[in-house]
Amino acid sequence: MLSLLFLVLLTQANLSMSEQLPQNIFILAGQSNMAGRGGVVNNTKNGIASWDGIVPVQCQPNPSILRLSASLTWVQAHEPLHADIDYNKTNGVGPGMSFANAILTKVPNFGSIGLVPCAMGGTSISEWAKGGFLYDQLVRRTQFALQRGGVIRAMLWYQGESDTQIREDADAYKGRLDRFFINLRTDLGFPTLPIIQVALASGEGPYVEIVRNAQLGINLPNVQCVDAKGLPLEPDRVHLTTPAQVQLGQALTDAFLQSLPSPIHIANNSYRRFSNPMFHFLIGPLLRFVLLIVPFA
Repeated sequence: MLSLLFLVLLTQANLSMSEQLPQNIFILAGQSNMAGRGGVVNNTKNGIASWDGIVPVQCQPNPSILRLSASLTWVQAHEPLHADIDYNKTNGVGPGMSFANAILTKVPNFGSIGLVPCAMGGTSISEWAKGGFLYDQLVRRTQFALQRGGVIRAMLWYQGESDTQIREDADAYKGRLDRFFINLRTDLGFPTLPIIQVALASGEGPYVEIVRNAQLGINLPNVQCVDAKGLPLEPDRVHLTTPAQVQLGQALTDAFLQSLPSPIHIANNSYRRFSNPMFHFLIGPLLRFVLLIVPFA
């Protein structure tokens, strides 16, 4: 009987150790510069975009960094983070991996990180309005990420290049962004959700400064702004280069850590042990039985 008990305990422990669940959840949302176009260039002969495959050391995989796949499975994160989300586009390096690695470097006891990619290239702020596909997908993926434990720490938001083309869209940007943030917090049941947005480094039209001023002028609580202006751009003059994405990720990390209470004290429990209901179903009765018979053995 003791041998059987030990075998069940060992089996359950092995199953639990093989499934890592993140403690700290971060949403990545917006358009192409959040999805990542670092290292993506168009072939001059055929015009087809391709990624150069170069992954800087700051963006290398880490066992403590997971990503929620399109099929709602936690897997080890690696570039390109949005390959199965922004699937109609060619993805490269974004700010997410640099951000997560920088957190773990600066705060070694932070705990495991779960990135929830939701960005989609070429999307305007009106496409992120409540009731649309992008909004519903963001809410659904975030809710799933939180179902099995973990705490949502922040949303990283980088969007707006598409809203620089038409003056009416640029003028309406601030109101639409406000509503998006407020609705999202309400629907996630987290009215103080920390949001770190990026002020544009570039745009697809002539009204970049109107959108930038709207972003820099957001006055909602727990909303920070990291300014990307001046970061190096790819030859298309819209997308950040790989080194720029690394730099942006580290700036987002600094903004996030500065917003946390000091000192930071988060237990480093990367594994959820003995969480399988079958464990409790089997072990409870077995343990009680063993306690009964051992004294008389």
